[in-house]
This record gives sequence, C-alpha cells and structure tokens, in this order.
Amino acid sequence: MQAIVQAVEPSPRYPQFGEEIDRVRARVSAQIGASDLARVKGLNRFSRAMEVAGRAMLHFGLGPLSFVAGVGCLWLHKQLQATEIGHTALHGAYDKIPGAGRFHSERFSWDVPIDEESWRKGHNVRHHGNTNVAGRDPDIHFGPARLTEQTPWAPRHRWQLPFMVGVLAPNFAFFMNFHFTGLHDVLFGNGLPGNDLDVLPDRSAPSRRLAYKRAFRKWVPYYAYNYLLFPLLAGPSFLRVLVGNWLAETMRDFYSAATIYCGHVGEDVASWPLGTRTRGRGEWYAMQVMATNNFEVSRPLSILCGGLDYQIEHHLFPHFPPERLRQVGPEVRAICEKHGVPYKTASWGATLKKAIAWVGKLASPREMIRAMA
Repeated sequence: MQAIVQAVEPSPRYPQFGEEIDRVRARVSAQIGASDLARVKGLNRFSRAMEVAGRAMLHFGLGPLSFVAGVGCLWLHKQLQATEIGHTALHGAYDKIPGAGRFHSERFSWDVPIDEESWRKGHNVRHHGNTNVAGRDPDIHFGPARLTEQTPWAPRHRWQLPFMVGVLAPNFAFFMNFHFTGLHDVLFGNGLPGNDLDVLPDRSAPSRRLAYKRAFRKWVPYYAYNYLLFPLLAGPSFLRVLVGNWLAETMRDFYSAATIYCGHVGEDVASWPLGTRTRGRGEWYAMQVMATNNFEVSRPLSILCGGLDYQIEHHLFPHFPPERLRQVGPEVRAICEKHGVPYKTASWGATLKKAIAWVGKLASPREMIRAMA
C-alpha cells in the first residue's frame, strides 16, 4: 500500500466530488439547531450525574464493588466530557444556535487538562486545515512519536511504540496540553529542517512565557482538584479516592488515545510533504478522506468516542455534532465510492492493529526511504 503521497493526483472527478460534499454540508448545516443543543445539554446532565455518583461511591463506599462502580461512573463522566460533549463544543458545533450559553466554543470549559484556547487554535485550525501535511499539521507527531513518513527519522523514534502505548496513551490529555500550548516547541521542536515549530511563532521569551502560562493555567487547578482536593476531603479514604481518580483518568486517556490513533494512523493513511497545496475545494475534501480512517463500533461505544469512529465525516464537517456525523456517514461513503476516493473503514480492533503496526514500522530508519523504492 502507498502510505505517502508526494502530491495529490489531479482528477477530473474532484470538482464533482467537492460539489456533492458541499451539498451534504449545506443541507445538514441547515438542520442543526435546537434539538442538537438539547441533546448535548441532556448528555451533560447525565455526565454530571455520573460524576456525583462516582465521587460519592469513592468517598463513602466500602469494599471493592463500590470502588469499581465509582471508578466506572467517574470514567463515564470524564469520557463524555472529553469527547461527545467537550471536543464537539470546542469545535463550535453549537455556536450558531440561540441559547448555546456555556456550550459556545469560546465559553466552554471542559473537564480535561487541556487549555481550551490552545486546543482550538492547534487542533481546529492547524490540524483540521492541514491534515497530514508536513510543516503545517502539528499532529503528524507527538513528541518522539513519529506518525507519518513526513517526520524525519531520529534515533529517539526507535522507542516510539513503547512510548505511545506505555507513556503517551495513559497520559494522553497531559501530553496533548504539552503539545498544543507550545511547550513541546519550547523544549524540543518537531525535527523538520528549518521549520521545527508546530504552535509557537518563535522561541522568544514572550512566546516561551505564553506557552508555560497556558499549560499551567489548566494543569494546576485540574490536578489539584482531582489529586489533592477530593482525596483530602475524603479523610481516611484519601488513598481510595486518589487511586480511583487516577484510574478513571487513565481509562479516559487510554480510550481517547485508541480513538485518535485509529482515526489518523496507518500504512494506507496518506500524508504530504512540506509545501503541499491543494488545487480546489474538491481536492481538499479528497485529501481529508485519504488522510483519515473510520472504524466500526456499537452506538454506545460511538458516543464514548464522540462520534470519532466517523473520523472521515468529522474531517469533512468538523462543525457537525456527532449525531449528524452518524447521520451522513452512509451518504458520504457512497459519494466517495462513486468518485473513486478511498473510504477506509474496518472494525475498531483491526484498525487499531493497523495503526500500531504502522507505528512499529516507522520506528525503523528504513521507513525513511521505503516510499522511494
């Protein structure tokens, strides 16, 4: 399979492909309204109820059953806040709906240790606008994790598979904040010659101060709240609450990491070199599809993924609420097949296996020249 695309192949089908995708966008955008806002508000109430139940069982429960149930409820809350609720709100899905209130992207504060402003700029603008384009998409690597052949190989990449599984995944939110606030730029850079900054404009003192400020303004209150305040309030159950909070947090991070890895990583996922530019809207849409995976799960698991099992649709329509992504999925797949744009989907397990295998291959320096063969 061809994992790297040096340039988007011109195709007379792309303009027509773009027109059909635009019609889907226009039709569904007109349908988004009060029912979508009511749904996320109801889901948020459920999430908060799970938080209260989970914390109560951890604080006041006795024995292993209440501990397991408490961790499970708290994880449900944290997972929903990160994905179906938080990720969607920060994309601006509800911004144009009257009464959006705290679910407006510029007012939303999520229960995740990632600075909201940094996320909106790094994820919504940089990543979604330039998916898998070297030098423009900050998400083609995370620290020593090399996710496409566009990131130059370095000796640290030999260890990227155990890093991604054993370090990045269980601390996913922490490292996302490190990444999107620019601390990674300050300390390491991305390895691209002459263009090694993903987020910051430069490494000047003001830029460094801003990166530290944004990172710690979210880390400090969040971790103090979860790992100091609540355990202290529990008194003799300090250790039980501390461990329970950590387990719920780690479960959310593993689940979220598996979701993100599957959506963006694999040998058949396209990537593009420095300087790549699209020639029209249809071509840009095609690039979004080629640089993305879908994976197939049950509806409850889809909700816990925030609809990102429909990652292709999310990259085409990043402002759509998850329920709308599920709605248009079959239609988008049919349009892709009609115009010869590869639409990749498989079970979650098969997609995760593909992603992990590709990360393992990219750990080898031989993968630098594989595409030239």
